[in-house]
Parts: sequence; C-alpha cells; structure tokens
Amino acid sequence: MSETTAATPSVTSATTGTPAGRGRRRAALVALRVLQVLLALFYGIASALPKLIAHPSAVESFERIGWGDPGMYTIGALELAGAVALLVPLLQSVAAMALSALMVGAFVVQLTVFDGQYAATPLLLIVPLALIAWARRGSNRKLLRLVRRGA
Repeated sequence: MSETTAATPSVTSATTGTPAGRGRRRAALVALRVLQVLLALFYGIASALPKLIAHPSAVESFERIGWGDPGMYTIGALELAGAVALLVPLLQSVAAMALSALMVGAFVVQLTVFDGQYAATPLLLIVPLALIAWARRGSNRKLLRLVRRGA
C-alpha cells in the first residue's frame, strides 16, 4: 500500500459511541469540570471571602457604591452560594446563570460608579459561566422535575 492509500484511523462524533468519540467527550467533560472548580475557587476565595470578612478594600468599594455593609455581605453570600452550587451537579447550570446575572450587575456598577475602570472583568467572567450554563443545561430539567415532584 502506498502512503496515499494507507488506512488511517477514522475519527467519528461523540454521538456514535466510538472510542474516539467517547474519549473526546470525556476530555470535554473533564475540562468543563476543571473550569467549574476554578470558577468556584475564584468566586469563593477571591471574590466572596474579602466581602464576608469585611476586607478594607471591599468595605471601601461598597461605601463608594452606597450599599455599605448590608450590600457587601449580601453580595459576598450570593457569590459564595454560587461558588458552592457550581460544584453541585443538580445546581451547576442554575448557579452559572445566577452568577452571570451578578456579573451583569457588577458590569453596570463598574460603568456607573467606578467609571468603567474594571468593567471588562465581569464581562470576561460571563463567557465561561455561559458555557457552563449551556453545557450543563440538562441538570435544569432534573432540578425542575424534582421541584415539581416536591410541590
């Protein structure tokens, strides 16, 4: 056989169930899970923790916004809850959507109060959150079924 006619391993889609497809699907799921863990660590440690321990920089920012301690603790608690929920399979998509909504609010605050100084940061965080919300959307159906069963 010549080089041009040599057999090459075929690569098919993940939906066919072939080993190549399953391997890629597994790699994508692992990468998505790593992304979720990294975002959960970011929101839990880098974002929520300074608010919840009243770090001087967080206190100053929330005073400048005009929300004071109640706003700071509320946002910190919401971020921490979102971080934890990103790691719970049943809540992961809803958590990503909720954190995205928080980031829309953060974007607006950055533009209006802080003159857009760090306005790109919330927008950049929305991208992976939207990916997680979409990729894990199946968990929304499961959650809805569970809620309906309990109601």
